[in-house]
Amino acid sequence: MSSTQAYAITAEAVAAEAERAGGDYSKVDVSKTLVLDDLQLREMGPKDVKLKVLAVSAEHNIEHAALADTVNIAQSRGGKIYPGNSAVGEVIEVGSEVLDFAPGDVVLTHCNGEPDEFGYPLRIWAYDKPDSIGWYSREAVVGAWQLVKAPLSSGLSLWEIAALPLRAPTAYHLYRRALGIYRLKVSREHKSVLNVLSFGGGVGELFLMLAQAEGHKAFFCAGSAERRQALEERGIVGIDQRAFNRFKEPADIKAFNKEVKRLTDGEGMHLVCDMLRGPVFEAGLAVSARCGVNVSAGWQLSQQVSYNSTIMSVKQVTIDHTHYETVVGCGAATELYGSVFKPTIHKEIYSFADLPRCFQEMHENTQTGIPIVRVAEEMPDSVKNLL
Repeated sequence: MSSTQAYAITAEAVAAEAERAGGDYSKVDVSKTLVLDDLQLREMGPKDVKLKVLAVSAEHNIEHAALADTVNIAQSRGGKIYPGNSAVGEVIEVGSEVLDFAPGDVVLTHCNGEPDEFGYPLRIWAYDKPDSIGWYSREAVVGAWQLVKAPLSSGLSLWEIAALPLRAPTAYHLYRRALGIYRLKVSREHKSVLNVLSFGGGVGELFLMLAQAEGHKAFFCAGSAERRQALEERGIVGIDQRAFNRFKEPADIKAFNKEVKRLTDGEGMHLVCDMLRGPVFEAGLAVSARCGVNVSAGWQLSQQVSYNSTIMSVKQVTIDHTHYETVVGCGAATELYGSVFKPTIHKEIYSFADLPRCFQEMHENTQTGIPIVRVAEEMPDSVKNLL
């Protein structure tokens, strides 16, 4: 077996930081729960691939692991996890039965940890999948089934490509489900062009890029002026979430509903992508059009949700929970890199040593786009023109 450097989250570190913060999640320093560790990589099997990790993006479920705000996942995994749900890597070794990849290939990882009989994940790799090892590491050994060839000719930079392996499949799945459910209720002949709303974040902006690419009207409600501007330059309407006090009071939601009705000629939003809980949930439901669909893949802030089912029934609104895309769907989403998916990247590319700080700044919500961490100091020639 070979060893590598990898970041770990321990239940002990999570507990110590929670105690220091007095149980106030806003005061937790996430960087103190991420520690660089020496990891023994498992032996290569015949269907495995060994990677040199080039770059990764910061993912919100790692923030949840550090906070233990919904589930203390480090504790439930035996006291320690090695996180990292998506990465761009260079293949450096393949098992004897691997036919689709060869040393030198640049690939993407996805986080589908345990597919069910329909291909949908029951568990997520490097999170709640037992014994899974993530990719916030210098090197990694993974099953070949977890890899997709990186579309290096997509027109995206390496950092933009690194932003997408988790987010693009999530947005792709959310959108195809939301649109499919809506079309079960309302045919294209009855309503061709839809109003589509998303509340902030990397997945949300990709969701809107899909909608816009298919000719629908897209609206991005976020507190970050930089992210709104980036999408407005692509023709997506920006709505400042701060103008409505982040929906803290009923009056804020009422004012937001009034503004949405103004923007949509009184129709409201046919498709809404949000966290399905927390402060934006009620706002998303309030602006739903008749027969609208509210869809989410997240569980940030809470595992519980409540709403007025009578009103939603009368409006024929569908509320849909999703988790993540199938393995096949991950490949399909990758085909859209550059042509549809053009992510907004945070202005700083973090070093591997600064990965803990990256997560703390994500926790503080101060980043201007999707945060990217450069892992490899020396990049292969195949990607040097993408830096």
